[in-house]
Amino acid sequence: MPAPFRIAVLASGAGTNLQALIDAVAAGELAVDIVGLFSDKPKAFALERARAAGIATTVVSPKRFATREEHDEAFFAAVDSAQADLIVCAGYMRIIAAAQIERRPNRMINLHPSLLPAFKGLHTHLQALDAGVAEHGASVHVVTADLDDGPVLAQARVPVLAGDDAESLGARVRTVEHPLLIETVRLLAEGRLRLGADGPRLNGVALAAPLQLGANRRLA
Repeated sequence: MPAPFRIAVLASGAGTNLQALIDAVAAGELAVDIVGLFSDKPKAFALERARAAGIATTVVSPKRFATREEHDEAFFAAVDSAQADLIVCAGYMRIIAAAQIERRPNRMINLHPSLLPAFKGLHTHLQALDAGVAEHGASVHVVTADLDDGPVLAQARVPVLAGDDAESLGARVRTVEHPLLIETVRLLAEGRLRLGADGPRLNGVALAAPLQLGANRRLA
């Protein structure tokens, strides 16, 4: 029997995406081993979620370091000790130094609350409202040295409704974030979706466009 696919999760806040992964594993819907939760915030509730699930936790606070580069060096040394096949940024709010990403090419993915390449960075729901778009959503992409700029693997879409504010639109996006992340990780764990120097490939074929989450909560 092959060894379980190992994922390390990075989170800075409440950890709802981590909880979705934990629940999917517990329900037998996702065959991965979550080998660690790594955070830059000692009080992040994600840590409590991980501990409750018996997942090892590590906190590396940036307050202990003089520079971002020094923090990232220590943080990712801890991540590497978990020997994960995939690093999942699920609400990790720090910009990662380019050197750390370049040492781990095609091993990190991030869940971003917009339909990339639109609305990179923060306050994406407000950005979408200000732009007057009819559709918004979430993306899972490969982490590269440029902010929110790596190849987009999968997306989930929601309508922007009349009367929406950033809070209501964000709540609608969150309903699709969890299945989007779970299904993307599933394809990677199964080896059907592969990341490489020549770009992502699905079943051996170059991914021409991001996969889309359907009403059945599956990617196609």
